[in-house]
This record gives sequence, structure tokens and C-alpha cells, in this order.
Amino acid sequence: MLSTRLTNARFLTMDPDHPVAHDLGIWQGRIVGLDEAVTSLPAREVIDLQGATVLPGFIDAHVHLAWTGFKENTPSIAGCTRIEDVLAVVEEAVRQKGTPGAWVSIAGYDQRALGRHLTAAELDTVSHGHKLFLLHDSGHGCVVNSAVLDLLPADLSRDGGFLAEGAMGSARALRLPYSQRELAEAIGRAARTCLAEGVTACAEAGIGGTLVGHSPVELGAYQLAREEGLLPLRVQLMVSADRLHPVAAHEADGIPRSLDLGLRTGFGDDRLSVGALKIFTDGGMMARTAALSSPYEGLDHAGQLQDDPDVLGDTIVDGHLAGWQLAVHAIGDRAADIALDALERAQRLRPRPGARHRIEHAGLIRPDQLPRFARLGVSAVVQPNFLRYFGDDYAAIMGEERAPWLYRGRAFLDQGITLVGSSDRPVTDGSPLRAIQFMVERASESGQLIGPDEALTVDEALRAYTVAGAFACHWDDRLGSLTPGKLADLVVIGDDPRRVDPSRIGDIEVVATYVDGRWTGKAAS
Repeated sequence: MLSTRLTNARFLTMDPDHPVAHDLGIWQGRIVGLDEAVTSLPAREVIDLQGATVLPGFIDAHVHLAWTGFKENTPSIAGCTRIEDVLAVVEEAVRQKGTPGAWVSIAGYDQRALGRHLTAAELDTVSHGHKLFLLHDSGHGCVVNSAVLDLLPADLSRDGGFLAEGAMGSARALRLPYSQRELAEAIGRAARTCLAEGVTACAEAGIGGTLVGHSPVELGAYQLAREEGLLPLRVQLMVSADRLHPVAAHEADGIPRSLDLGLRTGFGDDRLSVGALKIFTDGGMMARTAALSSPYEGLDHAGQLQDDPDVLGDTIVDGHLAGWQLAVHAIGDRAADIALDALERAQRLRPRPGARHRIEHAGLIRPDQLPRFARLGVSAVVQPNFLRYFGDDYAAIMGEERAPWLYRGRAFLDQGITLVGSSDRPVTDGSPLRAIQFMVERASESGQLIGPDEALTVDEALRAYTVAGAFACHWDDRLGSLTPGKLADLVVIGDDPRRVDPSRIGDIEVVATYVDGRWTGKAAS
């Protein structure tokens, strides 16, 4: 007997052997058959989906759940376009805090809306003895007041109060980590948001590190969230590479640096597991710190690397030798050169063709770099919604020649490179359907076409958020398609994205999500 049979729906299975179905059977959390194989079988529950479209649950291969959850509960200056309005919001947050000398966090900072960066001196006028930390929306910078600057090393680059990359990390390190309870609750809030958008599995892009980590015991917070029912979707955890340290392993293992106990990619189960090692090579385009091979348009610099190129390369090689899958953050083309050079060296030292190494973002990739991705078998994990919302700005700072190379689609597929969709939530909108719309249209919110030759078909864009996402996370044996034997994770949507006008894809309603064959509730609830 089946646990559940879903019927009267259009199942887009993403499985070429059985691409469309009308019935799907579930038993013990797995898909057991389609159409005639299950139609006549008895079931404890038969659900009539009334003609809805059903897809494999979306996989978001690069998110920040804890950050998303905290941002939802943090005072925000998003939408402010005047310095005085920003300062008014900050001062109100300070007054709400009450405790003298306490840290006050503010979300939504983006200097582009203001025309320039805030300064520490301006924040001092509203800090009233508190330590202020305004996180840049990119996650690659912050603005702090003098009370924070006074605690930092004198030789740290501080640019009037704006701290980028490693300097920002130094400021974050001054703060006590969040408790596991606070983290678990933030993770739960973000997980519910993901489910509402049809995401049933995701990869948390960095725990325990200086830039994006929130605690040295952050993995325990995810375990707590799971134990207390706050983690209703599947999560794979990338570990920040700055957690690696020398280990006294046997010389035959060839492991120069590792985590304690040799922990690496693959530990865990279907609901919570350790994924890739996250390695930062550069910054972000919003903060103008992505490392380019030539300067930004209108600026006299080309971004920055996170460390000396040799140090970055050695970290990538050591992670590979220790048995990790690698997720190398490289947004600019100069950073991508360093990542590709190191990955090539690593595979030469110890070939691991099944490692499925990834380059996260791949924001600006030159034509000559594409064959190297393909030759190394590296996946490109992109964020289409970056160009949907920030594309006009990104195209302007890249200039006419480079703008078509931004967050590519078609060029990756034509080279046989696995193209993986993701959001980098909460940097921008996490909706897979809106991202899929961009991948098809290549149009920003203003209507500007950015790299129109990189456009995909709807089917190709859907694969990026299902089949390819599962492949990138080593989940392809259990997720990514509605295939008998795989886990019954699926999303019910109000229309078929292949049949509507592309301009409507992003507005298709997410009706419900199922994880392990269990209905998680209507998306809006």
C-alpha cells in the first residue's frame, strides 16, 4: 500500500526517461512509481492536485540561512536614500537597545543608494556610547563607528569607517558569538522562508568562519535546530576554510591540513550533512571588492583578493588533498584565474575526478576561462537574481565589453559545464522562479538586457535549480528529479513555467512543498 498518491497533476519530472506524468506514488518518504505503475495501487491518502504543476523541490546550492534569519529580525536602513534618514533609523535602534556600550547591528546598508559611504564620524553623532555595526548587503563590508575602530589594530585599513573583507572580519571577531539557541531560531525563520518559495534543500555557504560564520560551534546550532523541529528542509553545511589547521596524520594519507577528527565532505545524513569546504578568494561587486583583471569602469582599482595568491592557492590544494569537495568563492575574473590555477595543480598532485569542485558565483568569466572550467570538471554556481536586481549597476561598472560576461548561462552549457542555480540569500531575493525567469529573459528589473546571448530555455533553467543543484551537492542519487527510488521532495506550483509567457514565470504561485513525501503546508501560511 502506498503512503500517498498524488493525482490529477502535471508532473515535470526532470527525468528524460519519463519527462511528464499525471500520478505519483509515495511510500516511506520515497517516490515508488509514476502513472500506471501506481494508479491502481491502494493508498492511505489520495490527493487530487486539481491540475497543478509539480516539479522536484528546488535546490538552492548557495544560501546563508542564519544570516537570513537574523536579517529578518534586525533593524534595517534598506530603502533610505538620505544620510539623515539613515542616521535617524540608527539612532532609534540605539535607543531601543538601552544597555550602554552594547553592540547595535543594522541591516540593509548599501552605499549605492546614498551616493557615498557613511563615515564613522557621522555614526558617532547617534551612537550614544554604543558600538555600531552596519553590515553591507553584499556581506563583504561594513561601516562602524569610532567606538569599534578604537578596538581595531591601528594599521588596519579603515577608510573613514568602512571596513572591507578581512578588515570587516576583524570587527566581527570583536563580538561575542551568537548562542546556539539564537542561531537555531534564526535558521528556522529562514528555512520557513525557503519552503514558501519552493526550496526543499539548500547548501549553507559557510559556517564557523570570520567572514560569514556566526559562532565557532555553529554546526551544533544546526543540530539543535533539527532536534527541535526548526529545520523542515534538507541542509548541507559548507565549512569555512579558515577552520583548517595542521594535523599529524599518517604520511600515507597526504593530508597537510584538516579539521579535527578528519571531518570532511559527506559526513551526515539526508537531512543534515557536511558539504564543501568554502574558500574565499575575493570580495563582491556590490562592495567593489571582486578581484578583476582590469579596473572597474570609472574607478581606479580592480578590487582585491582575500590574501596573497600563493596562500589562497595553497589553501585550495590542501583542501583537495584532505578529501574535501571545494566551493571556491570567485566573483571576479582575476579571482577565477587563481581558483582555476590552484584546482588544476590540486588535481595534478592527486587526481580526484569525482570531487565535483565548484566555483561559487563565477560572476565575471572571460571567454578564455570557459574551456578551463570544462577541462577541470568544475561547476559554476551562479546567482541569476543578482542581475535581475543589480544588473544595471553591474553592467555599468563592467563596461560594454565585459557586461555580457556577467553571470553567464549559455556559454557554460555550450562548454559542457554544469550550471547550478542559487540565490546567496539574503544578499538578494531567494525565489528560484524569479531567478529562472531572469535566466530565460536576461532582463533586469528596468528591462535592460544583460548578455542576451547567455539566455537559456525554460527547461535548461529549471535543470539548474533541480538536477544540477543535486549534482553539485552530491545529492543526485536521491534528489533533483521525480524518479522512482528518489526522495519525495517536490513543489506544487500554480502554472507550468514552460507554457506561460517568460515574463510571468516569476509570478507563478508556489502552492505547497513536500519534503519526504509530507506536505509542509501552503506556502503562504
